[in-house]
Amino acid sequence: MRPRVQGRSAPVSAAVDDDLISRNRCRIKGAGKESAAERRIATVVQVDAIAEAIGIRWRLMVYLGAYGPMRPEELAGLRRRDVDLGNLVIRVRVAEESSGRTGNALPEPPSPMRAPVSSSCRPSWTRTVKCHLAWYAEKGPDGLLFVGEKGAAFRRTPFGRKWRRARAAAGLPDGFRFYDLRHTGHTLSTRSGATLKDTMVRAGQSSEKAALI
Repeated sequence: MRPRVQGRSAPVSAAVDDDLISRNRCRIKGAGKESAAERRIATVVQVDAIAEAIGIRWRLMVYLGAYGPMRPEELAGLRRRDVDLGNLVIRVRVAEESSGRTGNALPEPPSPMRAPVSSSCRPSWTRTVKCHLAWYAEKGPDGLLFVGEKGAAFRRTPFGRKWRRARAAAGLPDGFRFYDLRHTGHTLSTRSGATLKDTMVRAGQSSEKAALI
Protein backbone atom coordinates (compact mmCIF):
# COMPACT_ATOMS: atom_id res chain seq x y z
CA MET A 1 0.00 0.00 0.00
CA ARG A 2 1.32 3.44 -0.96
CA PRO A 3 1.63 5.95 1.87
CA ARG A 4 -0.78 8.86 1.84
CA VAL A 5 0.69 12.26 1.02
CA GLN A 6 -2.21 14.27 2.40
CA GLY A 7 -1.21 16.41 5.36
CA ARG A 8 2.54 16.43 4.66
CA SER A 9 2.75 19.75 2.87
CA ALA A 10 2.52 21.98 5.96
CA PRO A 11 5.45 20.49 7.92
CA VAL A 12 7.53 20.21 4.74
CA SER A 13 6.83 23.86 3.97
CA ALA A 14 8.05 24.71 7.48
CA ALA A 15 11.24 22.76 6.80
CA VAL A 16 11.81 24.85 3.66
CA ASP A 17 11.30 28.03 5.70
CA ASP A 18 13.90 26.80 8.21
CA ASP A 19 16.41 26.04 5.38
CA LEU A 20 16.41 22.34 6.30
CA ILE A 21 15.54 21.34 2.72
CA SER A 22 15.77 23.20 -0.57
CA ARG A 23 12.18 22.85 -1.82
CA ASN A 24 8.80 21.36 -1.03
CA ARG A 25 8.16 18.29 -3.19
CA CYS A 26 4.65 17.89 -1.71
CA ARG A 27 3.43 21.22 -3.01
CA ILE A 28 0.86 21.00 -5.81
CA LYS A 29 0.99 23.82 -8.32
CA GLY A 30 -2.10 26.02 -8.01
CA ALA A 31 -3.30 24.41 -4.77
CA GLY A 32 -4.58 26.80 -2.12
CA LYS A 33 -5.55 29.46 -4.63
CA GLU A 34 -9.20 30.34 -5.08
CA SER A 35 -10.09 30.80 -8.73
CA ALA A 36 -13.82 31.08 -9.27
CA ALA A 37 -15.13 31.48 -12.78
CA GLU A 38 -16.96 34.68 -13.57
CA ARG A 39 -20.68 34.10 -13.22
CA ARG A 40 -22.83 34.51 -16.29
CA ILE A 41 -25.53 37.16 -16.40
CA ALA A 42 -28.59 37.54 -18.61
CA THR A 43 -30.02 40.65 -20.20
CA VAL A 44 -33.43 42.05 -19.26
CA VAL A 45 -34.73 40.76 -22.60
CA GLN A 46 -33.41 37.27 -21.85
CA VAL A 47 -34.99 37.24 -18.38
CA ASP A 48 -38.33 38.14 -19.98
CA ALA A 49 -37.79 35.41 -22.58
CA ILE A 50 -37.17 32.81 -19.86
CA ALA A 51 -40.26 33.93 -17.94
CA GLU A 52 -42.36 33.64 -21.09
CA ALA A 53 -40.98 30.27 -22.15
CA ILE A 54 -41.19 28.61 -18.74
CA GLY A 55 -44.94 29.10 -18.53
CA ILE A 56 -47.32 31.18 -16.44
CA ARG A 57 -47.19 28.87 -13.40
CA TRP A 58 -43.47 29.56 -12.89
CA ARG A 59 -43.20 33.03 -14.42
CA LEU A 60 -43.34 34.83 -11.08
CA MET A 61 -40.61 32.57 -9.71
CA VAL A 62 -38.29 33.66 -12.52
CA TYR A 63 -38.92 37.34 -11.88
CA LEU A 64 -38.45 36.99 -8.12
CA GLY A 65 -35.27 34.99 -8.71
CA ALA A 66 -33.86 37.74 -10.90
CA TYR A 67 -35.18 40.93 -9.37
CA GLY A 68 -36.26 39.81 -5.86
CA PRO A 69 -33.57 38.62 -5.72
CA MET A 70 -34.31 35.31 -4.00
CA ARG A 71 -32.57 31.96 -3.83
CA PRO A 72 -34.45 28.83 -5.03
CA GLU A 73 -34.84 27.49 -1.48
CA GLU A 74 -36.27 30.84 -0.34
CA LEU A 75 -38.74 30.87 -3.22
CA ALA A 76 -39.78 27.33 -2.31
CA GLY A 77 -40.53 28.50 1.25
CA LEU A 78 -42.77 31.45 0.36
CA ARG A 79 -46.35 31.37 1.71
CA ARG A 80 -49.44 33.40 0.96
CA ARG A 81 -48.96 35.35 4.19
CA ASP A 82 -45.56 36.52 2.92
CA VAL A 83 -47.20 38.46 0.10
CA ASP A 84 -48.33 41.99 0.96
CA LEU A 85 -50.21 43.17 -2.11
CA GLY A 86 -51.17 46.48 -0.51
CA ASN A 87 -47.53 47.54 -0.17
CA LEU A 88 -46.20 45.39 -3.04
CA VAL A 89 -43.80 43.54 -0.73
CA ILE A 90 -42.85 39.86 -0.45
CA ARG A 91 -41.03 38.76 2.71
CA VAL A 92 -38.56 35.90 3.06
CA ARG A 93 -39.10 34.10 6.37
CA VAL A 94 -37.79 30.56 5.81
CA ALA A 95 -35.87 28.51 3.27
CA GLU A 96 -37.04 25.06 2.21
CA GLU A 97 -34.25 22.51 1.80
CA SER A 98 -34.80 19.08 0.21
CA SER A 99 -34.07 16.19 2.57
CA GLY A 100 -32.44 13.01 1.25
CA ARG A 101 -33.91 10.93 -1.55
CA THR A 102 -37.52 11.52 -0.54
CA GLY A 103 -37.27 15.23 -1.32
CA ASN A 104 -39.25 16.10 1.82
CA ALA A 105 -38.98 19.81 2.51
CA LEU A 106 -37.59 20.93 5.85
CA PRO A 107 -38.26 24.58 6.71
CA GLU A 108 -35.22 26.41 8.05
CA PRO A 109 -34.46 30.05 8.77
CA PRO A 110 -32.54 31.80 5.98
CA SER A 111 -28.76 31.37 6.05
CA PRO A 112 -26.96 33.24 8.88
CA MET A 113 -25.21 35.26 6.16
CA ARG A 114 -28.63 36.10 4.78
CA ALA A 115 -30.32 38.94 6.66
CA PRO A 116 -34.16 39.08 6.65
CA VAL A 117 -35.42 40.31 3.30
CA SER A 118 -38.46 42.26 2.19
CA SER A 119 -38.51 42.33 -1.58
CA SER A 120 -40.32 45.22 -3.23
CA CYS A 121 -42.38 44.13 -6.21
CA ARG A 122 -42.56 46.26 -9.29
CA PRO A 123 -45.99 47.84 -9.90
CA SER A 124 -46.04 46.10 -13.27
CA TRP A 125 -46.02 42.75 -11.44
CA THR A 126 -49.29 43.40 -9.59
CA ARG A 127 -51.44 41.56 -12.10
CA THR A 128 -48.93 38.69 -12.34
CA VAL A 129 -48.89 38.29 -8.54
CA LYS A 130 -52.69 38.48 -8.26
CA CYS A 131 -53.18 35.91 -11.03
CA HIS A 132 -50.61 33.59 -9.45
CA LEU A 133 -52.32 33.77 -6.08
CA ALA A 134 -55.70 33.08 -7.65
CA TRP A 135 -54.66 30.25 -9.95
CA TYR A 136 -51.65 28.43 -8.51
CA ALA A 137 -50.89 29.16 -4.85
CA GLU A 138 -52.23 26.88 -2.11
CA LYS A 139 -55.22 28.14 -0.15
CA GLY A 140 -54.98 29.68 3.29
CA PRO A 141 -52.37 32.04 4.80
CA ASP A 142 -49.83 29.20 5.18
CA GLY A 143 -50.41 27.91 1.65
CA LEU A 144 -47.26 27.58 -0.45
CA LEU A 145 -46.84 30.21 -3.14
CA PHE A 146 -45.23 27.79 -5.60
CA VAL A 147 -46.49 24.24 -6.12
CA GLY A 148 -46.20 21.84 -9.03
CA GLU A 149 -48.85 20.92 -11.58
CA LYS A 150 -50.04 18.02 -9.39
CA GLY A 151 -50.19 20.12 -6.24
CA ALA A 152 -46.91 18.89 -4.74
CA ALA A 153 -44.38 21.23 -3.11
CA PHE A 154 -41.64 22.65 -5.31
CA ARG A 155 -39.08 20.06 -6.40
CA ARG A 156 -35.85 20.90 -8.17
CA THR A 157 -35.83 17.95 -10.57
CA PRO A 158 -39.16 18.51 -12.38
CA PHE A 159 -38.56 22.26 -12.40
CA GLY A 160 -35.06 21.70 -13.78
CA ARG A 161 -36.47 20.15 -16.96
CA LYS A 162 -38.68 23.18 -17.54
CA TRP A 163 -35.77 25.48 -16.73
CA ARG A 164 -33.50 23.88 -19.32
CA ARG A 165 -36.10 24.23 -22.06
CA ALA A 166 -36.80 27.86 -21.15
CA ARG A 167 -33.09 28.65 -20.95
CA ALA A 168 -32.54 27.27 -24.45
CA ALA A 169 -35.52 29.25 -25.78
CA ALA A 170 -33.97 32.44 -24.37
CA GLY A 171 -30.67 31.71 -26.11
CA LEU A 172 -28.68 31.25 -22.90
CA PRO A 173 -25.85 28.69 -22.60
CA ASP A 174 -26.20 25.34 -20.83
CA GLY A 175 -24.08 26.57 -17.94
CA PHE A 176 -26.55 29.34 -17.01
CA ARG A 177 -28.22 28.24 -13.76
CA PHE A 178 -31.39 29.48 -12.11
CA TYR A 179 -29.15 30.83 -9.34
CA ASP A 180 -27.47 33.05 -11.94
CA LEU A 181 -30.71 35.05 -12.17
CA ARG A 182 -29.89 36.40 -8.71
CA HIS A 183 -26.42 37.43 -9.85
CA THR A 184 -28.03 39.00 -12.93
CA GLY A 185 -30.34 41.11 -10.77
CA HIS A 186 -27.47 42.35 -8.57
CA THR A 187 -25.32 43.19 -11.58
CA LEU A 188 -28.07 45.10 -13.37
CA SER A 189 -28.79 46.97 -10.14
CA THR A 190 -25.18 48.08 -9.63
CA ARG A 191 -24.89 49.06 -13.29
CA SER A 192 -27.90 51.31 -12.71
CA GLY A 193 -26.05 53.11 -9.92
CA ALA A 194 -26.82 51.11 -6.76
CA THR A 195 -24.27 51.55 -3.95
CA LEU A 196 -22.62 48.73 -2.00
CA LYS A 197 -25.01 49.42 0.90
CA ASP A 198 -27.99 49.29 -1.47
CA THR A 199 -26.79 45.94 -2.79
CA MET A 200 -26.29 44.51 0.71
CA VAL A 201 -29.82 45.54 1.76
CA ARG A 202 -31.34 44.29 -1.48
CA ALA A 203 -29.50 40.98 -1.26
CA GLY A 204 -30.05 40.54 2.47
CA GLN A 205 -26.29 40.19 2.96
CA SER A 206 -24.51 41.19 6.16
CA SER A 207 -21.07 40.78 4.57
CA GLU A 208 -19.53 43.43 2.32
CA LYS A 209 -17.26 40.76 0.86
CA ALA A 210 -20.25 38.66 -0.20
CA ALA A 211 -21.93 41.67 -1.77
CA LEU A 212 -18.78 42.60 -3.69
CA ILE A 213 -18.48 39.05 -5.06
